[in-house]
Amino acid sequence: MTLARRNGIELPVRSVEEIREWFTFRDFDHFIEIYGVISKCLKTQDDFELIAYEFGAEMARQNTRYAEVTFSPAFHHHHGIADAAYLDGLSQGRKRALADFGVEIAWVFDIIRSVPDPEKNRLYSDYTTSVAIENMANGVVALGLGGGEVGYPPEMFEPYFTRARAEGLHSDPHAGEVAGPESVWAAIRLLGAERIGHGVRSIEDPLLVRYLAEERIPLEVNPTSNICLGVYPSMEQHPLRLLHEQGVIVTVNSDDPPLFNTTLNDEVALLDGVFNLDMETIDDILLNAVRHSFLPAERKAALEAEFLQQMDSLKETHLDNACNW
Repeated sequence: MTLARRNGIELPVRSVEEIREWFTFRDFDHFIEIYGVISKCLKTQDDFELIAYEFGAEMARQNTRYAEVTFSPAFHHHHGIADAAYLDGLSQGRKRALADFGVEIAWVFDIIRSVPDPEKNRLYSDYTTSVAIENMANGVVALGLGGGEVGYPPEMFEPYFTRARAEGLHSDPHAGEVAGPESVWAAIRLLGAERIGHGVRSIEDPLLVRYLAEERIPLEVNPTSNICLGVYPSMEQHPLRLLHEQGVIVTVNSDDPPLFNTTLNDEVALLDGVFNLDMETIDDILLNAVRHSFLPAERKAALEAEFLQQMDSLKETHLDNACNW
């Protein structure tokens, strides 16, 4: 709401309570519609710097050290925002977040797949790929693919992922959220997916589940988002636990936290809550985020060792407190 007031954007809500009611989504398309309205509140370099910096502050409050964050350049380009405004703003906010909070942010620049006009779809996809490649030195680590899956299969975007991967970017498309297992198969075979955003509908294809497990291709699972968007009717019917039990590597993520009234900590708490996983399993799932990040191997090893040490320390403190009780 601060950015809306700053930039003269009229929102249909006036309070936090009204925002939460507004963020009750009928379906995925309704989510995209509201996401678009919110994104239009970003106009200037200062706006983009603010959201990157505030994101770093929120990650620090949730004990997060490193985050790979999805951003859609073509949306802002389409609405007339100069490249320098968002690129310089994100870069400055990222630097300040690291300096002030010790939180490192990397970017996954994603193609908005659901652009109905074929020529605009091609132009925006090419634009996003070019900007991602050009900003690898400014924290862009992967090319992503977001937006509505239905009618926009992965094969439409194969040339862009081929180009990005040739330049050294990782491949991190969304698939298997609204569309079924065939979307995941295509993302792997045609886009060279190293991780799959969402991917939960892979559970519908036993062969795909086995392939994901054997090839160690992680799924970035967002439980609350999946419920809010109607992918599953309830958390009890969500397949996170079943995917893990069948050997698929899963990580826990928050998708768009404000839009789904959640936090990363809330999503992690579900592992001990509705999914009823033991502490060893929870620790393993949390470490998956480190092991399958796009950090260099030596950084991943060092970060995992540090996290293991902290986990052991927390367990010892818990045991001591239990004994004292």
